[in-house]
Amino acid sequence: MNSPKDLKKRLRKEALARRDALDEFWRVEIALEMAETAKEQIAVEPGQVVSGFWPMRSEVDVRPLMFVLREKGARLCLPAILDKTTIVFRELVHGAPMVDTGFGTVGPHEEAEVLDPSLMLVPLAAFDARGHRIGYGAGYYDRAIAKLAEKGLTPRLIGIAFDCQEVSIVPEENHDVIIQEILTESGLRRFNA
Repeated sequence: MNSPKDLKKRLRKEALARRDALDEFWRVEIALEMAETAKEQIAVEPGQVVSGFWPMRSEVDVRPLMFVLREKGARLCLPAILDKTTIVFRELVHGAPMVDTGFGTVGPHEEAEVLDPSLMLVPLAAFDARGHRIGYGAGYYDRAIAKLAEKGLTPRLIGIAFDCQEVSIVPEENHDVIIQEILTESGLRRFNA
């Protein structure tokens, strides 16, 4: 019988293959549409800390979405990998130097302020209709969210994906973080906690 880990690995591979097959110009259009959806449906307070991510491979390009949230007053930050188990979120300031932050992504220089996001745009490989997600297998976000919880913080989590990344059911493991909302080209979907 397949373990949850093996099943997740297969579902991740299949979902990413579907995402990779999407037309790249269509993906750009969708990124802009998703930014418009965010403008209308994601409220942020002035100064609220929002973590985004620098897109890699065929991920949704969340930069237009982050720009919209910054225009609404958000302070932006991006993840930076410190070691094999830890990411922190460094403030993204206009004009500040960007560096390689691991996994083929870039982010703010190590001198940038480390922030605790209260709203997180979460990358993912696959998700199901219950808000369970499959990440890329390293567990960085699960641990980062758990670390925020230890500080008494419960950030609003919005998974960012394309509809084609939805799977029928994600096998559950104890460390998994459930996403309350997913933003895809179909709009913002909320899940019952």
